[in-house]
Amino acid sequence: MKINSPPKILFLSTFPPTQCGIATYTQDTISAITDVFGENLACEICDISDNTDVNHNVHFTINPTLKSDYTKIGREINGDNTIKLVHIQHEFGLFGGTYGNYLLGFLDVLKKPVTFTFHSVIPTPDKKLMAFVKLLISYSNSVIVMTKKSKKILVDDYDINENSIACIPHGTHNVNYENTQNAKRKFNLENRTVLSTFGLLSSGKSIETALKALPEIINHTPNVLYLILGKTHPNTLVNNKDDYRDSLELLVKELKLKNHVSFINRYLEIDELLDYLKATDIYLFTSKDANQAVSGTFAYAMSCACPIVATAIPHTNEVLSINEGILVPIEDSEQMAKETIKILHNNTLRESMALSAFEKTRASSWNNVAIKQIDIYKKSIDESLKTTFNYPPIKLNHLKNMTTALGIIQFSKISEPDINSGYTLDDNARALITMCMHYNVFKKSSNLLFIDTYLSFIERCQTEYGTFINYVDEHNQTHIKNDYVNLEDSNARAIWALGTVVSLKEHLPKTFVTRAKLSLLRSIPWMSNILSPRAIGFVIKGLYLYNSADKDNNAISIIKKLSKNLISNYDVNAIRSWNWFENYLTYANSVLPEAILYSYLVTGKDSYKRVAIESFDFLLSKMFINGHFKVISNQGWYKKDSIPSKFGEQPIDVSYTIQTLSLFYKTFEDPMYKTMMQTAFDWFLGKNHLNQIMYNPITGGCYDGLEKTNVNLNQGAESTICYLMGRIIMEQQKTVSSIKLFQQKKATMKASFRLSNK
Repeated sequence: MKINSPPKILFLSTFPPTQCGIATYTQDTISAITDVFGENLACEICDISDNTDVNHNVHFTINPTLKSDYTKIGREINGDNTIKLVHIQHEFGLFGGTYGNYLLGFLDVLKKPVTFTFHSVIPTPDKKLMAFVKLLISYSNSVIVMTKKSKKILVDDYDINENSIACIPHGTHNVNYENTQNAKRKFNLENRTVLSTFGLLSSGKSIETALKALPEIINHTPNVLYLILGKTHPNTLVNNKDDYRDSLELLVKELKLKNHVSFINRYLEIDELLDYLKATDIYLFTSKDANQAVSGTFAYAMSCACPIVATAIPHTNEVLSINEGILVPIEDSEQMAKETIKILHNNTLRESMALSAFEKTRASSWNNVAIKQIDIYKKSIDESLKTTFNYPPIKLNHLKNMTTALGIIQFSKISEPDINSGYTLDDNARALITMCMHYNVFKKSSNLLFIDTYLSFIERCQTEYGTFINYVDEHNQTHIKNDYVNLEDSNARAIWALGTVVSLKEHLPKTFVTRAKLSLLRSIPWMSNILSPRAIGFVIKGLYLYNSADKDNNAISIIKKLSKNLISNYDVNAIRSWNWFENYLTYANSVLPEAILYSYLVTGKDSYKRVAIESFDFLLSKMFINGHFKVISNQGWYKKDSIPSKFGEQPIDVSYTIQTLSLFYKTFEDPMYKTMMQTAFDWFLGKNHLNQIMYNPITGGCYDGLEKTNVNLNQGAESTICYLMGRIIMEQQKTVSSIKLFQQKKATMKASFRLSNK
């Protein structure tokens, strides 16, 4: 049987092992697209290189100095029907001929849609340059630039239609936020104040600007060490002589800076580079190119939470605000020294700049750039380019990092646990459920320690009356908040968690199951009296799971009583246009129809089935609009007969919706529910109004909220746990689908075998 190849995007660019900014940019772009969409979209390379050695990472090669290569390779690309679009990384120096006009031979024969990324946009062009750029763009379906300034130049100076230009920022790597002092330990630099600059060295970098500023900086901060990271740009070397680096080393000697400057003279792999940047107190950006449209080095430094002192070029002018750093005139060493000292003198300012730089660049992570570029491709390709998100690996790193011997900490500052926020029953109950789910799927014995920790926390919170406290401070003391906050929902979540443990009695150690059952049974006296609809929902979930493993008439009796209360709420509030249990939609809404469906599964009452479907259909109609998933805003609950608030979306409601959709799909096998599960989970992966991923690919942590213009980058326990719940459900769904597909194929083969024997 012939297997259809996935559609491909071909990148025309330099590529590693070529060591230049565009090659690295292209490699990072391809890696990101592969990470996000690689299961159904492939990337290929047409390398711009005169290197005759075979590069096994590329499929086509054009020698930039051979004019005939351009037409030859263009025709070869036309012959590959799987290539749907050619994305050209454009820099004038990459291609042969005047202004690189050999490229026109390639474009003349190419019969594929074309997208350009312009890495340089030269302002105030002469007539020849202007005509050439307009001719280039006439071959394309779209043009990508990396700054608003570049877009403005194309519109104003080149008369390019602005609707054909997309502004997508230079990508940055996902970086786990790390305290600078901790990062310095990797390099034994704890006792140094670290300044740094990185990139392929050339005279345009103007490193001497920083070196001349150093003596004054050292007078203020004697322990300064300036790291010059990176090898010399190959185009700068003449007859293997490195005149520029030699001049810098001579300047270091003249200024007596030997103990304060370190040259790391090699090409750094990305992980090592990012570690150096995370260990940097201030990044010095010294370019003297007044027309430099974009700098990857500058973007990477910001993404690693570096406060920055930068010379004013178009990219830094546009991106760097006073919140992240300070701009200085080009080649002005005196001003660079003054502003660096200003930041070093004020720890509070330096820390706030670092955090602001880190937050600003999250939107430009390579994953987010990949999502934006795919949207551009879809507009350029005639046929529909169907792409689905890859499901990222399930990582428990952040969940475990948030967990101490007592339990899981409530909040984090970015990705660093905030022990001062203490612990809650809510989070530890959800963590227990999540770790049980993970253990049930993957059977990793290392999970058992965490299951024990979270179960112990629930036991610690249970009172002599069978109820639970919710808040415990960092010293394991009962918090005063327990005395004046309604704890019904928290208590009910504990029942859900305990029921989950009991339901897995065939898989978990017997001691865990026994402890959970005893704790749940101590809670029986108060369960029937709860009033909060969501608390009722959580208790019904917990008792259903408990009863699925240990048949208990008392549990069934409580489920029936609580279900009647929910049904009464529904009867009072539901009207034709508002099939709901209350006059508003708030948080964890889906747990209500889910609880009624569990009640139907226990009692078999058709009226419960009807209400479960009616109410859930109503809720879904408010969350799935024109095929897009939208969480009920927490900035003003959705009240009957009112216009819903926008924005303020939290992971917890996405997770609860996925859980309920999963139960409805298992119960009724309606494929609509399965499709909606995938759409809802895609919210985490970037299918949201900001087109930004909502999880940290490095640690598996999840961001706390999606706001109007930004993502809340704190990765607290609740959001991380809820993301993992949803991810594990999708993993289970993928496994079930694979099993069903195998069974269908097996049945088909058996049927064919029977027919062949007749």
